Amino acid sequence: MTQNKLIIGLTGGTGCGKTTVCSILKKYGAYIIDADKIAHSIIKNGQRAYFEIIDKFGKNILDENNEINRQKLGVIVFSDIKKLDYLNSITHKYIIKNIVDNIENIKNNENYNYIVIDAPLLIETKLHKLVDTVWVVNCSIETRIKRLEKRDNINKDMILKRIDKQMKFEKLKNYADFIINNEDDENIENIENIVKEQLKKGV
Repeated sequence: MTQNKLIIGLTGGTGCGKTTVCSILKKYGAYIIDADKIAHSIIKNGQRAYFEIIDKFGKNILDENNEINRQKLGVIVFSDIKKLDYLNSITHKYIIKNIVDNIENIKNNENYNYIVIDAPLLIETKLHKLVDTVWVVNCSIETRIKRLEKRDNINKDMILKRIDKQMKFEKLKNYADFIINNEDDENIENIENIVKEQLKKGV
């Protein structure tokens, strides 16, 4: 990569604790590009992806404000891999363009030391080809379930369907330059020390 700043691709399954790692990276001057937030923004009413999704999945997925209800849509796509693939074919092109634009806008900004692409589907969308180093965050399935039940207020069955549709750690680790085990929510200081040491290495 030719950019002045180290570009980190941060990935891992849902509930593994990427947000915790991002909060630490921000303390050390990282600009975070959050793929999930971008995914939420590009399906807002009026956006091109919004109309493509409605055209495919119908108006039953809309809430009272005519916005896409992501939980309703999630029930549909996480129960049918073909529908999930179709949704991804709609949204990924817009997400990737947004991320590339973000990198271009921030790479010469002296207020930031690093650029982080926080993306659960970093490998699947080939976004890892834009980064200098891939960091994978991992923890046990049991911990992921507990976190997601608390965070998203959804049942275990739906959580397991989401997890099942994502790349398994056994495959994901083959792309990793660095792996962070984020099992213990109470031990953030240890995670910070690990992150700090890795940033010193610049890889």
